[in-house]
Amino acid sequence: MAKILVGLSGGVDSAVAAALMVEQGHEVAAGYMKNWVNDEGIPGDCPWEQDIEDAHAVARKLGIEFRVIDLIDSYRDRIVDYLVEGYRSGITPNPDVWCNREMKFGVFLDYALAQGFERVATGHYARRRMLPNGQAAILRGADPNKDQSYFLSLMTQRQVAHAEFPTGEMLKPEVREVAKRFDLPVAGKKDSQGICFLGQVKMVDFLRHYVDDNPGEIVDADGRVLGEHQGLHLYTLGQRKGHGVASPREGMAYVVVGKIPEKNQLVVGWDTEDSGGLYATTCVVGSVSAINEPFDAKRLVDAQPRYRAKAEPAVIEPLDDGRVRLSFQRPQRAISPGQICAFYDGGRMLGGGVFESAE
Repeated sequence: MAKILVGLSGGVDSAVAAALMVEQGHEVAAGYMKNWVNDEGIPGDCPWEQDIEDAHAVARKLGIEFRVIDLIDSYRDRIVDYLVEGYRSGITPNPDVWCNREMKFGVFLDYALAQGFERVATGHYARRRMLPNGQAAILRGADPNKDQSYFLSLMTQRQVAHAEFPTGEMLKPEVREVAKRFDLPVAGKKDSQGICFLGQVKMVDFLRHYVDDNPGEIVDADGRVLGEHQGLHLYTLGQRKGHGVASPREGMAYVVVGKIPEKNQLVVGWDTEDSGGLYATTCVVGSVSAINEPFDAKRLVDAQPRYRAKAEPAVIEPLDDGRVRLSFQRPQRAISPGQICAFYDGGRMLGGGVFESAE
C-alpha cells in the first residue's frame, strides 16, 4: 500500500478517485489546489469557495485528512502569464494541458513528494500501466466519451511514475454509481466546464481583462476589406461565428482561415481544403515531450490535433533542434500554433507537443 495525496477538486471524479484509493487500503490524504480566486473583477463565476466546501465534505465523509494548498502565485506564473503572453503573440494556447504538467503533476506533485507522499491521484479518465522495462505508461481511458489522456500528453516519465488515475478504468455512469455507493456529498454535482480552474469565466472576458483590443481589418483571400475585427487574439482558426462578416453565398458562412499579424488583418474564407491556411498536411511541433521512448527516429503515429478530434495517422520525423515535423496522411482542419498535438501508438500515449507552424 502507498501513501497517496489525492487532488480533490470538489467534483465527483476526484471524489470517487479518493474513495477508491481509501477502499484499496492506501494511506490517503486530500489536497485542494487553490489556484485562482478571480479577485480582479473579471465577469464570470469562479466557484472556488463552494469547491473547497464540497471537497472538504468529501474528505470528512471518507475520514481522511484535508488540506487547502495555496498555489495562486505558481498558477499565475506558470499558467496565466503563459496564456496571456501566448494570445498577445498571436498563438492559441491550451491552458488545460499545461495545467496538468505544470500544476497538478508539477508544483502539486513536488509538494506531495516533499510531504512524504509517494504518489498523486486525480480523477482523470486515463489509465496508467507498467511496461516490461519498468517504466510507467498512460493509456486512453476506458470510457471513449470521457477519455482525457490528451490533456496528459506533455507529462514526463517522472510525473507518470508518481500518478494514479483510479477512475480511468470506469465509464462515467459507473463513477456516478460509485459516488452513490459511498454516499459522497457530490454524487449529483454537475461536471464543471470552462478554463482550467477559472470556473465559468468566458475566454473573451478573461483576455479582455489582460489584453487591450486592437482593431484591424477583416479581409478575404484577395485582400478585399470586408469588415473590422477587435483584436486578432479574440479569434481562432475555423471560427464561424462572432467575426461579424456576412457571407454572400447562400448556405455558406465565412470562417476564419488565417491571420496576418504584421498587418493586423484577420482573413476569412470558405471551409474548404483549398482555403489557404485552414487545412494543413505538414506541421512543425515544438516543446516535445516523450513519456517513454524519445522521438529520435522517423515513425508512424496516431496524432490527435485537438481534444475532441479523431487521432489520424501521421509520420513523425525528428528535426535537429528537438522539434519534430509531422506529416498527416489527410489534411487537417484549423491547426493553430499554440495548440497541443498528442501522439499515440494505438491506445498508448507516446507524448505530445505544441504546434508551431502548419503548411
